[in-house]
Amino acid sequence: MTTFFEDIEPGRRVVTARRTITEADILWFCGLSGDFNPLHTDLEFIREHTPFRDRIAHGHLVLSITGGLRSELDAWRIVAYLDCRRRFLAPVYAGDTIHATYLVTDLRLSSSRPGTGVVTCEVETLNQEGDVVQQGIDVLLIGTRNGSSSSGET
Repeated sequence: MTTFFEDIEPGRRVVTARRTITEADILWFCGLSGDFNPLHTDLEFIREHTPFRDRIAHGHLVLSITGGLRSELDAWRIVAYLDCRRRFLAPVYAGDTIHATYLVTDLRLSSSRPGTGVVTCEVETLNQEGDVVQQGIDVLLIGTRNGSSSSGET
C-alpha cells in the first residue's frame, strides 16, 4: 500500500530493519569511494594513534546503508530527497549491528511543485547497544494522492 503525503502526520515514528556491518563492507567502500584513510585500513595505525579499538566504518558507508534499510518508508511515495544532514557521533566497527529511527517533525505542501509535499524527519542511527552513532535530518519530497510521482526540484 502506498503512503501519500496526506497519510503522514507529525510525530510519526519509523524504525528500520537492522543490518550488521562487516569487514567486507568497509573494504568494499574503500574501493568504491577511493577513501583508504588508515582509520579504515590500518589496524596498527589505529592502535598507535587513535582511541579506536579497530578499523572504523566510513561515516558515509553507515549513512548509505541506513538509507537502504527496509522500513515503512519503502511504501512512501518519495519523489526526491531534498536534503540530508548527518553528524557522525560515534564509531561503527565491523560486527556492529545498526538500525535507524525516523521522526516526522514537519510537513508542508510544496510551494513550487504542485502535487507534492515536503516532509522533514529527524534521523538517528543506533548500534546494537542503543548508542546513537549518527544523527541528523532528512527532507523528502512526497507525492500527494492526486499529484504526480515524477522526480524534480521544489
